[in-house]
Amino acid sequence: MREFKDPRVGFGNALLAAALQDDRILALSADSSGSSGMTPFKNRFPERHIEFGIMEQGIIGYASGLATTGWIPFFSAIAPFVTARPFEMFRNDLGYMNQNVKVVGRNAGLTYSDLGATHQSLDDVAILRTIPGVTVVCPGDPLEIERAVQAAVLHQGPMYIRIGAPSIPILHPADMKFQLGKGIVMMDGSDVTIISTGTALWRAYDAAEMLRARGIKARLISMHTVKPIDRDLILAAASETPAIVTVEEHYRVGGLGSAVADILGCMVAPHASLKMIGVDDQFASNGPYEELLGLYGLLAEQIAHTVEDFIRHDPI
Repeated sequence: MREFKDPRVGFGNALLAAALQDDRILALSADSSGSSGMTPFKNRFPERHIEFGIMEQGIIGYASGLATTGWIPFFSAIAPFVTARPFEMFRNDLGYMNQNVKVVGRNAGLTYSDLGATHQSLDDVAILRTIPGVTVVCPGDPLEIERAVQAAVLHQGPMYIRIGAPSIPILHPADMKFQLGKGIVMMDGSDVTIISTGTALWRAYDAAEMLRARGIKARLISMHTVKPIDRDLILAAASETPAIVTVEEHYRVGGLGSAVADILGCMVAPHASLKMIGVDDQFASNGPYEELLGLYGLLAEQIAHTVEDFIRHDPI
């Protein structure tokens, strides 16, 4: 039976564990430490936790200044409020100045479902991919979240870590190897490659299992790092399977699918056909999370149906 865990709690626990080993780590909050999972950090290290209130643009600048003095700030808040709202500061203070700040966008994708388009974050990966030098990580299970935080501490430079809110299952074995910029092959197959990331990963995993039960050999890749993306793994999939399908809780434009398309578009030889599963060009609706996923074709059975229809009916 699967074990489900709250990604925000997982992030908070991983941050505290890292802080116990490295006294340079700070936790920065925009009036949302509890919702971001940082209460254990705050209780253990009150002197290393800074509560700013709702002023995300200012926090980005302050975090940049802290980084110049040797601190490693982790700033966590609602995903659109740490990406779209302070984009200029993210671009200039963190990207242009190459500051060692880790920004964590929680409740990403559609997971702030009831509050609608203002609180949903379907463009965060797209806009941050445009900033030179920013690493973009979308961990898809509790172990990837833990390893992403550990990797962030060791990585020098600005990083964005994207997590959801609803509980997600553990998909990887405990000895899973995690490396920034390197995807993980979770299932092997020769008929189609499914590449997924972040909050969509576990439903893509279930879809791959459904396809395998129907006799379709699906390869599944967790592409936890969207920038820099694992070019070699994508090219291998394109040469070894006739079709690639990307699955993400993000706009199809600018996210994982676009990053994969960029790689495939530069190939000289014929390559696999590509299908992107995500939200199309619209402001998403609001309502219960599972219903929204169904509205945009992101439930496991829908993903499996889309993949099967693609490989059976589209020219390859």
